[in-house]
Amino acid sequence: MSLHNLRITTKFSLLLIIILIGGITVGGIAFRQALLQQTQREINSQAEMLTTTMNSVRSYTSTHIQPLLKDDLETSAAFIPETVPAFSAREVFEQFRQDEKFSSFFYKEATLNPMNPRNQADEFETGLVEQMRSDPELQELTGYRTLFNQEVYYIARPLAIGRESCLLCHANASLAPANLIASYGDDGGFGWQLNEIVAAQMIYVPSETLLEKSNDAFLRITAIFMVVIATVILAINYMLRRFVILPVGEMGKLAYKVAADESFSEELESKSLDKITTRGDELGELGRVFKRMVVEVHERTQKLRQQLQSLRIEIDEIKKHEQIEEVVDTPFFKDLQSKAQNLRNNHEDDE
Repeated sequence: MSLHNLRITTKFSLLLIIILIGGITVGGIAFRQALLQQTQREINSQAEMLTTTMNSVRSYTSTHIQPLLKDDLETSAAFIPETVPAFSAREVFEQFRQDEKFSSFFYKEATLNPMNPRNQADEFETGLVEQMRSDPELQELTGYRTLFNQEVYYIARPLAIGRESCLLCHANASLAPANLIASYGDDGGFGWQLNEIVAAQMIYVPSETLLEKSNDAFLRITAIFMVVIATVILAINYMLRRFVILPVGEMGKLAYKVAADESFSEELESKSLDKITTRGDELGELGRVFKRMVVEVHERTQKLRQQLQSLRIEIDEIKKHEQIEEVVDTPFFKDLQSKAQNLRNNHEDDE
């Protein structure tokens, strides 16, 4: 069946479905990208909160834990790592990861010249730190990279030496506590200067986590959108059928009877046609014009019939007259007429 032969409601439904598919295809790509960006902003916001928290932990360790354990640190044979701000921050972050909400987050203080090898910046992180060192106004870098054989989204913030107390252990190896040297050696973590950017606070999130969050939101909103569109299609079809298709069908039936010269008085006075003609919209105006036209057509038809009947009678009379004249003009009729006249004359003479 060709599109030309389909019903209006079917055509209208197909049009809306095509618009729906096109809208989801074209708009869905942009919408999904917007959701991904929104997810990134949410992750950035969470990362900012975590970074602020880690910095608070670092500050608390420097101002409270270090002074509290200073005497023990000087006399202890083994170095006490809890006095190191980076150690405290990392351990607290691991506690954060116990929460399912942050379980996919990874934290690292990627350092160019670390004392603890686990903080050593890799080649990619080193590039970020160098970029921050060259531009002190740069407060954050974000993007994607491959780490642990998977794609991750990273947020990097500069980490500078902000307290002179940090230099007690990191300025010069000869001035550092003996137990510190015994634990970590004297190869890394020295020569730092106040306010120098030495590391980048890195927070990593697997890109799958971002995609899952954005996809979940996309699927939920798309499902809602499709339900709304389906409801709109059904509502429009119902309204179209009730207020357009059925009224037009009623007028079509009446027009068919008029064209077929059938009796249509019942349809002309029906309640369904009255409902159409009493409407205040364009279809109501069409119904009133159509009804008036049908009445006028009916009246004209009746007049034409009467005129035709009169014309037929006149034609019959003319034909009869012509037939009589044809008979009168024949020799036979004239002979009979002459004989009849003679008979009448003879009868009068006898009297």
